Amino acid sequence: MTVYVIAQLKFTDRAAYDRYQARFMSVFTKYRGTLLAADETPTTLEGVTDREKVVLMSFPDEAAVTEWADSPEYQEISKDRKAGADAVILLAKGLDHRPS
Repeated sequence: MTVYVIAQLKFTDRAAYDRYQARFMSVFTKYRGTLLAADETPTTLEGVTDREKVVLMSFPDEAAVTEWADSPEYQEISKDRKAGADAVILLAKGLDHRPS
């Protein structure tokens, strides 16, 4: 079942985050994810948020997310993400649209 990773970010050290972002795709493309959105000007339709960027990724299943997130390559670059942004990261399970 497809799963989605939603990251909501507030920048704390833009230089550190920019280092992460510069290396992100070269690591991400090695895994089975798809980058669906990376928006630094998201529109808040309801509620209040202090987040400055939203990233949306899809993966074929939770195992693929774990493979990517736990990989040595991602662990290395994620140090700059953690230094550069306060993040809320969510995993959402997709809907199963198969007929019953």
